[in-house]
Amino acid sequence: MDARLETLSRLVGEHLQSRGWRLATAESCTGGWVAEVVTATAGSSTWFDCGFITYSNDAKCALLGVSPMTLARHGAVSEQTTAAMVKGTLERAEADLALSISGVAGPTGGSADKPVGTVCFGWGRTGETPGTATCHFDGDRESVRYQAVVFALEELLRRYA
Repeated sequence: MDARLETLSRLVGEHLQSRGWRLATAESCTGGWVAEVVTATAGSSTWFDCGFITYSNDAKCALLGVSPMTLARHGAVSEQTTAAMVKGTLERAEADLALSISGVAGPTGGSADKPVGTVCFGWGRTGETPGTATCHFDGDRESVRYQAVVFALEELLRRYA
């Protein structure tokens, strides 16, 4: 793991532990990379509960309770879907805070309104309405996924500092 991810993981862990919070993740295009980053930090079992890898729409529905109607209306790569992923994660995990990611990492799969590099995010605490964001990252598949992991963790720190 590179130094940037290592630092982010440590900072997230310190932040969560100081508040007595536990994190859970719901990832699609990043395939569990956020969970991998945070669990690489020794002691993360005190502040990380679990990660859901819900790559398919069926998995988003079955494991997180995302409505098929949300997916039909807005698509998997949408802020509506990442908000629903956060909500479902918090309902199913023993966590106080959740983040979600769904995007088009490429090299194929993009469209005119959701080109390759489009990634949607969600963050939320138990009992609160999730916050969301959409980013457009440049680069190849690995680069888009890396940038998504960095953004998700940096934004978690920013939103819950």
